[in-house]
Amino acid sequence: MLEKIPHAVGEALSGLKAGLEKTAYHAAFAAVPASITVTSKGFTDGAPMPARFTEDGAKVSPPLAWTGVPQGAHSVAILAEDADSPTPNPLVHLIVWNLAGADDALPEGGIASPGGPGAHLNLGRNSFLKDQYLPPDPPNGHGPHRYVFQVYALDRTLDLAASPGRTALLDAMQGHVLAKGQLTGIYARG
Repeated sequence: MLEKIPHAVGEALSGLKAGLEKTAYHAAFAAVPASITVTSKGFTDGAPMPARFTEDGAKVSPPLAWTGVPQGAHSVAILAEDADSPTPNPLVHLIVWNLAGADDALPEGGIASPGGPGAHLNLGRNSFLKDQYLPPDPPNGHGPHRYVFQVYALDRTLDLAASPGRTALLDAMQGHVLAKGQLTGIYARG
């Protein structure tokens, strides 16, 4: 969708970015210990994401794994945000909640996306109001975007209505996050 934005428009907007400090990891849960290690077989932290995980490729979710979930965790939540979207707040690309409270992993394509049905998971609304992984789709010429995959260990399962958005998720998590971790993938067009 955003690939149709002219390069000159993306370049003109290049100074407008939500900012890493507005991601939930830094804004809502800054004081939480960062003791969870998040990895992917598809890319390393801070490295470019392969196109297959984006709107320009197969549009499937990347494989994700996490270790270091502390004893006493009852569930895990995943939130992926675009820290560099040309919006006041980061664009939400993924919400998954009430995964098992343990070290675990999701395979490539394991989350519902435009590229496939994925597994049956509790999914929340992305910024395009769909309960699925939203593949990276930065504007042409806007520069590199940081896609921050955040994993949170919680001391309870979350009691959320179906299809929660970012605000509902973060409100439900307040006071219940035991540990966190993140993995950042980079993607740019033009």
